[in-house]
Amino acid sequence: MPIAQLLSPQALDARKEQPGLVILDCRFALEDPDYGQRSYAEGHIAGARFADLERDLSGKVVKGVTGRHPLPEPAALIERLQAWGINNDSDVVLYDDGPGAYAARAWWLLAWLGKRDGVFILDGGLKAWHAAGLPLSLDAPEVTLGDFSGQPDMGLLISAEKLQKRLGQPALTLIDARALPRFKGEVEPIDPVAGHIPGAQCAAFTDNLGSDGRFLPADQLQQRFAAKLGDRSPSDLVAYCGSGVTACHNLFALCLAGYPLGSLYAGSWSEWINEPARGIATGE
Repeated sequence: MPIAQLLSPQALDARKEQPGLVILDCRFALEDPDYGQRSYAEGHIAGARFADLERDLSGKVVKGVTGRHPLPEPAALIERLQAWGINNDSDVVLYDDGPGAYAARAWWLLAWLGKRDGVFILDGGLKAWHAAGLPLSLDAPEVTLGDFSGQPDMGLLISAEKLQKRLGQPALTLIDARALPRFKGEVEPIDPVAGHIPGAQCAAFTDNLGSDGRFLPADQLQQRFAAKLGDRSPSDLVAYCGSGVTACHNLFALCLAGYPLGSLYAGSWSEWINEPARGIATGE
C-alpha cells in the first residue's frame, strides 16, 4: 500500500461510519492561531477530532534556538494520538481548508512514528467537501482511547548541522516549499531574515495543486520533481520551508509521484537563520 494516499469527499462520506475510522480536522491560520479551533466549533465533518498545529502537532518553541514549529516530543504526540482514538490499525483521514499543508504535517508526523498505511489526506480539503454539497456537524465526537504505539524514525530527519555539512555536495537536492518571492528574499512577511538556504531550489508547495485545489495527477507530480532532481538520487533529497510544515506537503507529493519518502529539515528557515554563520542566499 502506498504511503501517500488521497481520499475524495465522496469516498470519505461513504466511509465516515466505518468502525475505527478517525478523522482529524487540521485547520489552522498563521495570522490567527485560534482560527482552527473556532472554525471547528462552527462546523466540522461528522466525527472529526480537532488537531491544532501549535498545541498538538508542534513542540515548545525556544527563542533563538528552534524554528517556529519544532517537532513535538514523540511521547506527547503518541499520547495525543491515543486521545483522538487512534490505534495501530486505524484508518486516519486528515483535512484542512483545502491546500493540505496542515493535513500533510499530520501525515508526516504519523509516518515519522511508523504509521505508514491507512493514512489519507482529503483531496481538496473542506473546500472540496463544500463543493460536493456535503454537510458539516456541530456535534462533539464520542472518542474511545486508542492504543497507538510508535517509534520515531530519526532517519527521516536532518539537523541544521548535518545539512550545513552537505551543502555544495553534488548529490544533494534541497527544495524549499515557500513561494518564490520569499525564496528570492524579495519579501519576508513572517521571519526576521529574508532569503533561502544556499544551494536550494524553489519548489512552492502550492504548485503541487491544480486550479481546483486538488493534488495534480501522479505523472505531473513526477515530472515536476524529476526536473528538480535531475540525475541525482531521490534518496538524497531534503525538504524544508519556513518552519517545517509546508515542506511536508512536498514530501507527500513526492510520495504520490512514486518517489521514496525524503528527508525533512524540520527546523527549516526559521531555525536556520538563528545562526548567521550557516549562510544565506537571495535571488534564484
